[in-house]
Amino acid sequence: MAGLPAPTGCRDHACDFFTVDTVWLRRLYVLFFIEVATRRVHLAGVTAHPDGAWITQQARNLLLALGERGRRVRFVIRDRDAKFCRGFDDVFGSEGAEMLPTPLQAPNAYAYAERWVGTVRAECLDWLLVVGRGHLERTLKVDLAHDNAHRPHRALQLEPPDPAAAVTLISGHPPPRVHRRDLLGGLLHEYRRTA
Repeated sequence: MAGLPAPTGCRDHACDFFTVDTVWLRRLYVLFFIEVATRRVHLAGVTAHPDGAWITQQARNLLLALGERGRRVRFVIRDRDAKFCRGFDDVFGSEGAEMLPTPLQAPNAYAYAERWVGTVRAECLDWLLVVGRGHLERTLKVDLAHDNAHRPHRALQLEPPDPAAAVTLISGHPPPRVHRRDLLGGLLHEYRRTA
């Protein structure tokens, strides 16, 4: 399989968990997937109890959502966390995806996922007091919408994973005005040209 081009619509994904503690000292687990080539992040779910049945269902949900967009998963990179049960691997295997567990104690093998966790913590979660699961889910959805549609990535020539329609500038007109929109109480900023 090495050296062959990927079928159209196939993506390589990395997945991982990270934890967030609420103001009530409850630990919540966040499962996410990131498309390696595009850096697009998918929030799979948030739970206080990530058992095998829950994580397997999140895998099914991701494959269903990607299938609706005409995308398939080719490889899934994951660490060797015990939460990634056999059922989780079997869901992807049934769709022809190959599971690639990372080597032990090799964070560079998992760099895309680790980088996103660091970014979401530094730019968002470290500045908020999370009250509960619903609050965390809403916050992460706003952050993901911003990351996927607005955040520039060096590997993508400073484009976001889901770039907006191209803007054509016509010379001779005054420079476009820029409008700033604040998200999450001013933690995140989005800039757009105004007409």
